[in-house]
Parts: sequence; C-alpha cells; structure tokens
Amino acid sequence: MALFRGFLREPSDPEGFYELLARDAANQVERYEPLAGRVVVDVGGGGGHFTEEFRRRGAQGYLFEPDPCELTGSRRPPEGAVVADGYLLPLADGTADVCFCSNVLEHVEDPRTFLGELVRVTRPGGLIYVSFTNWYSPWGGHEWAPWHYLGAERARRRYERRTGRPAKHVLGENLFRVHVGATLRQVRARDDVAVVSARARYWPFLPDLVTRVPLLREFATWNLLLILRRCP
Repeated sequence: MALFRGFLREPSDPEGFYELLARDAANQVERYEPLAGRVVVDVGGGGGHFTEEFRRRGAQGYLFEPDPCELTGSRRPPEGAVVADGYLLPLADGTADVCFCSNVLEHVEDPRTFLGELVRVTRPGGLIYVSFTNWYSPWGGHEWAPWHYLGAERARRRYERRTGRPAKHVLGENLFRVHVGATLRQVRARDDVAVVSARARYWPFLPDLVTRVPLLREFATWNLLLILRRCP
C-alpha cells in the first residue's frame, strides 16, 4: 500500500517515490544476497536512485544508463555513472556480484540478447534481479495506460490530446510488448541461470502464485520480478 500511495504521488513528488522504490528494491535484493561489500551493477537505473541506495548499504554500486537525458535530468547522477548500451556493457565477464535491472526489459526490442548480457557480466553464483512491467498489466502502456487495452496508437493519441504534449513512449520504438509467460519460458530454457523466484513485484501476499496461472498472470502480475542465479 505504501508503494501504491507513493506511485499516486509520483507526478508531484518523483524524488520521494523513487527513493521509496529504491529502498524496497534493496530490501528485496538483501533477501537473497547481502549488499555490503558487493559489486552491484545497476543497468538502466535512470537518475541513480537505486545505485545510491545500494551504496548507502555498503555496496560498490555502479550505474550504466543508455539515455543521457535520463542520467542528467532533474538531479545530479551518482559519481562514476556511465552512459552505456545495455546490449553491450563495458564490463568484463563476471564483474558483478549482483546485476540489477528494474523496469527496463519492456523498453528493449530484443529481451533475449539483453538478458544474456546481464548474465555475462554476473559472476558464477551471483544474483541477477530483473523486474519489468508486462504489456497486459494495467500499467503496460505506461503514461497512456490503461487505454493501451484499446490499442496502443489510439491510447497514445488520446494522451497527447488530453495533455497537449507528446507521449514519452511510442510502441515499437522505446516500448515493446513483453509478456510474463514468454519471458518465464525464455529464462527457464537457459542453461546459464537458475530461476530462484518469479513473482508479482508489488503483491503483498501470495506473490508467487499469480505468476503460475496462464492468462491470468498476464493481467494480474502488474510487474514481474525475476530473481536468477548465474550457474557455475
């Protein structure tokens, strides 16, 4: 409920919302891997709220963001942040103890290649945290949700008429249809990772159950959280 209330306040208090989200994400990571002393790679972390929270907890946090506008938007990015393409990170194999990626997968055209790069930069036995908003979620259309259920182009035009400004996201350019079932099949078919957990990111109860029910999971998950371990 705290996250949902924070989300409703996001337009007026984005700093407060993203700081709350970062604390919650760090708590989730620490259920599986302590952050203190770990090398944490934050891929697509925008202005750096997650990286800063990891550093507050004693991690060596590094931010890699492909969009310079996101990196240098309304706040000063963390020291050492790098503009980098998530398909080809400037890191050696096995660099990270934890590879963290929140709400990025729906913005990449080739999720399979992108996930492979997250795995590559994670050490054997290391943790990979991936969450994303699935297309049939009520929030799947992002700023023009939930009207995406009636068609992406119609929803985008409606948003622009109502707000008088261009939509940030355009389907097929910087927003893509990513689905829960297809993503689960994809990661389970890999031989270089083990799925530790696959659950609804924001559900306060039975978060693992909803992701097991075909069709229902596409609408009810809202945001899929994958916890993966890099295989030795």
